[in-house]
Amino acid sequence: MTWATHRRADWILNALLSKNAPMDIGNLASAVETGAEWIGRAPHEELQAKARPLLPTEDPFYEPPPGYQHATPGTVLRSRDVELAFLGLIPQRTMATQLLYRTTDMNGRPEATATTVIVPADVTPDRPCPVLSYQCAIDAVSSRCFPSYALRRRAQAIGSLAQLEYLLIAAALAEGWAVSIPDHEGRTGTWGAPFEPGYFILDGVRAALNAERLGLSSSAPVALWGYSGGGLATAWAAELCADYAPELDIVGAVLGSPVGDLGNTFSRLNGTYMSGLPAMVIAALVHIYPDLDRVIDEHASDEGRALLRRLESMTTVGAVLRMVKKDVGEFLDRPLEEILTMPEVQHVFDSIRLGAKVPTPPVLIVQAVHDYLIDVEDIDRLADGYSAGGADVTYHRDAFNEHLLLHPLSAPMALRWLQDRYARRPLSDHLIRTKWPTMFNPATYVGMARLAVIAAKVITGKAVHHRPL
Repeated sequence: MTWATHRRADWILNALLSKNAPMDIGNLASAVETGAEWIGRAPHEELQAKARPLLPTEDPFYEPPPGYQHATPGTVLRSRDVELAFLGLIPQRTMATQLLYRTTDMNGRPEATATTVIVPADVTPDRPCPVLSYQCAIDAVSSRCFPSYALRRRAQAIGSLAQLEYLLIAAALAEGWAVSIPDHEGRTGTWGAPFEPGYFILDGVRAALNAERLGLSSSAPVALWGYSGGGLATAWAAELCADYAPELDIVGAVLGSPVGDLGNTFSRLNGTYMSGLPAMVIAALVHIYPDLDRVIDEHASDEGRALLRRLESMTTVGAVLRMVKKDVGEFLDRPLEEILTMPEVQHVFDSIRLGAKVPTPPVLIVQAVHDYLIDVEDIDRLADGYSAGGADVTYHRDAFNEHLLLHPLSAPMALRWLQDRYARRPLSDHLIRTKWPTMFNPATYVGMARLAVIAAKVITGKAVHHRPL
C-alpha cells in the first residue's frame, strides 16, 4: 500500500465517524482500493437558477461515484439545490434539495437513486418537524416522469402525473412537515418491480435525515403517502420497513388505491381506454425479468416489440393516449390467455403481488368501490390479509367515487389521519369495509376549501405558509 493510499485510508476511516458517511468497516479496504474519496464529504452543488434541467438519463448528477457500493444504504452521495415550478412553468417560493443516495435493488444489489426534499422555512435543529415521504404516481419508464425532473422549473414533462401531485405536496408542506419525494422507480424506471420501491423510499428517508444541511432530526417521526402507482410503492415500503429500516420511526402509511395485484390489473385494463398503463408495466419488467424478456422476444411481433420500445420514452398520459383500446394480444403469435398462463409470466405476476409481508406501522387504505382501474376485490383481499396478519388497518372503502376523483377528495381525510399518527393518538377505526362516501362528508369540503386556497397559491406562484389543517 502506497503512502497516498495510507493517507486515503486514514481519511476514509475518519470520515466513517461522520453522520453523513455510514459504512461497513469490513468494506473499508475495498473502498480504499476503489478510490472512494467522496465518502463523508458528499459534494453539494449550489442553485443554477437559469439552467434548464437535463433529463435524468443525461444528467451526470444521477451517476453514482466510484466505490458507492461500499457505503451503507441511505448514505448521501451528492446533493444540489434546485428550483421547483408547478407544471414546470410557475416558480414556487420554496427551495428544494435533491439527494443522490445509495440504496438497494430488488435482488439486494447496491443501487443509487434520487429524492427531492423540501423543508419548511421555519425548521431549525431546535424546532424539528415530522417527515413525510410522498410517492408520486410515476407510472412510466421514461425519466421525464421522475419527480426529481418533473417538479423542477423549466422541466419539459407534459403528461407527467408528478407535476399535478405537487398540489398535494404543497398541502403537506402547509402542515409544517418536511417532504421527501423519491424517484421510487430508480434510475431506469422499473415500474412494477417488487421490493425495490420500498427500499428506495426508506433509503430516501434515511438520506434526508442524514443530510446535515437539511436540519432534520434523526429521530423525527416519519409517515408515508401515495396513490395509485404511488400507493403501490408506499405499500412496499410499509411491508418492508420493519426488516429493512427498523431504526426509522414510521408512524403510519396511507395507501391510496395501491394496485394490489398487477396481474389482475393487466387483464382488467388490456384493450380498454387505459391499456397503456399495463403495457408500460410490461415495457419496464422485461428489463428485470430475463424469462419475461425471452417470452416477449419469442412471441411478440416486430410491431409489438417496437411499440414496447416506444412506450419507454413516453410520459404516462402520452402512453395512455397512444394505446387507447389497444389489445396486447394483437401483437402476439399466440392467444393472450395462453401467454398469461405460461410459468415465466405467472412467476412475474406472483412476485409483483403485494401482501407477502404485513406492515408494522398503521395503514390507511383508500379505495373506490367503482374504480375502473383497480379492482376493489383485490384491495379487499389485501386489507383482509394485512388485518389477519395483525396489522392496524383502517380501510376507507368508498361506495360512491371512482379512481381519479377519490385522490383529491380523500386528501383531507388522509392529512387528518397523518396528523393523528404524528401526534400518537390512538386508532379508533379498524377494517371498515364500506364507508359513507367522502363526497357526502361535510368535513371533506372544509378540507377541500383549504386545499383550494393552497392550489390557488401554487398556481399563482405565491408562498404557501405553515397552517395546519
